[in-house]
Parts: sequence; structure tokens; C-alpha cells
Amino acid sequence: MNSQKSIVKLLCTLLIILTVFCNQSLKAQSNRFSFNFYSNNKGDSLPYRLLSPDYDTSHRFPLIVFLHGSGERGKDNEAQLKWGVMNFASDQMMIAHPAYVLAPQCPEKQSWSNFEEHKNNINCVLKKSPSIPMDLLIHLIHQLCKTERIDTNRIYITGVSMGGFGTFDAITRHPYLFAAAVPVCGAGDTTKAPLIAHIPMWIYHGAEDPAVSPAYSYNMNAALVKVGAHPGLTIYPSIGHFSWLGAYIDPLMIEWLFQQHK
Repeated sequence: MNSQKSIVKLLCTLLIILTVFCNQSLKAQSNRFSFNFYSNNKGDSLPYRLLSPDYDTSHRFPLIVFLHGSGERGKDNEAQLKWGVMNFASDQMMIAHPAYVLAPQCPEKQSWSNFEEHKNNINCVLKKSPSIPMDLLIHLIHQLCKTERIDTNRIYITGVSMGGFGTFDAITRHPYLFAAAVPVCGAGDTTKAPLIAHIPMWIYHGAEDPAVSPAYSYNMNAALVKVGAHPGLTIYPSIGHFSWLGAYIDPLMIEWLFQQHK
């Protein structure tokens, strides 16, 4: 009995050490992102974090735009790093695929996308005007392309949940800005598929997602294939809303993403 207690105590101690180590590692990675704010002449502002590659001035690097989900909205300029984006800031990733990584934070009660949702037929209708955060984001991307050494032929966009909706919104409104898109548990306007059929895309969803129906991804994939596109589609069986946990550690997707050029 004492031996079993000793083993349990040892395992608990190791678990605590591992947790502390992981937290310190994540904190160190988050510190690689600079703190910034973008504002327009209307008084609207967008907090954002930016990861820059270790580079010399003779090279240009891809830009990854990461859109967080609804739970990370706010103004602390920190919560948007909670899910997914930190995978691009690991030692291994920064060595294998140096890139700028832009992680903006959507204000509370606002959204990246501006859709009318029709839940009966599992479709979204894109409204004419973008949301304020999306409008700010697009202007921010153009500004960064002027001030940083970004390869404008390699701008990628990805997002989770609300950010997945935002990914479809962004590429539909600006179909020639992005070189590739990875929407995760999101949704878009299937009637706009012809506008985005030329964009390399890899769609992810959980088969048992209770928050965003996987039918959105099935329908968008079918609409894209119908107009001649060849999107990737990964549906994780027995997975609910957290499909991004698998998406951003998928080595095939990562390698595919960094191969895309306009």
C-alpha cells in the first residue's frame, strides 16, 4: 500500500512539473508575439499580436492570418493566442517555416464575419458590407505588406469557429488577396463558391460538432467541387467542436499550406 502511495505521489509530482514546464513554454512562445493596435480615422481599433521571423533583409516571408473564435473576443490582446495559433510559434515551426503570424483580437459583441444564417438549410448569406473588425483587418493586412517584408504572393488565412466563418467571409470579399485558406469548424456562403474556387483550401470539422454543424463544411465542399475546385476536407469522427486541436498539428496540412503561392 505504501509503495502504491509512493508511486501515485511521484506521478502527481511529475504531472505538476510537466504542467509548469508546458505553461512556461507557452508563455515564452507568446512573448514572441509583439503587442500592437491598429486604428482607422473613424476611431475604430483592433488589437493584434504579430510574430516576426528571424530573418535578414534579403528575404520576404509568408504571412499567416489567424482568426480566433467567439470565446476569445475582448481587448486584453492576449486571449486570441489561446487556441491554435501558438502551433505556428514553436521552435520547430519557426525553423522549418519562418513566417509572419498575425493574430488580431475581435472586440466583444462583434464578429469577424457578416452573414445572415439560415439554419433550416444550413447555409449562410453574405451581407453586402463587412463587419467593422473585418474591415479593420483587411486594412491592417495591406499596411503590414507595406511596412514588413511580407511575400504578398503567400498570404494565408485560417480561423476556428467564429474565425472559420471569418475565413470564408474574408476570402469571399477579397478572393485575390489570399494564396490559401484553412477554415476550421466554420461556414460560408455556398452561392459564392465560384468566386473562391481558385483558392487552395483545406476544410476541417468535427463530425459531432454541437456548436457549428458539420453540414456547413459538407455543403461548402460540395459547392466548391461542383464548380471545379479541389478542396481538402478532413472530418474528424467522434470529435465535437474542438477540431482545431487536430488541424494545426496535421503535418500534411502544414506542409501543403506553405507550398501555396498565388
